[in-house]
Amino acid sequence: MTLQLQPVQVATGSDDQESRLVFADGFLAAILVQLSEQHGEDAGKWFLEAGFGRVDDYRAPIFASLDAAQTWIEARLAGIGDIGS
Repeated sequence: MTLQLQPVQVATGSDDQESRLVFADGFLAAILVQLSEQHGEDAGKWFLEAGFGRVDDYRAPIFASLDAAQTWIEARLAGIGDIGS
């Protein structure tokens, strides 16, 4: 499986500016948003704004880095389930 990240602007209603569309083998799998300073200690981390199919998660996890988010998405798509974020 190949993940591709595409920078995009998402209207989140907050100061969060950096976002990525995450495609898995050409299909949109997730939208990640980097949290702004208004999120305190989570500033700079990445938030699952939306997940599709196996990547959908009502808990909306927060990841320390884009690499961590990609690892989590790959595991979900592979059916491995929940691994640390």
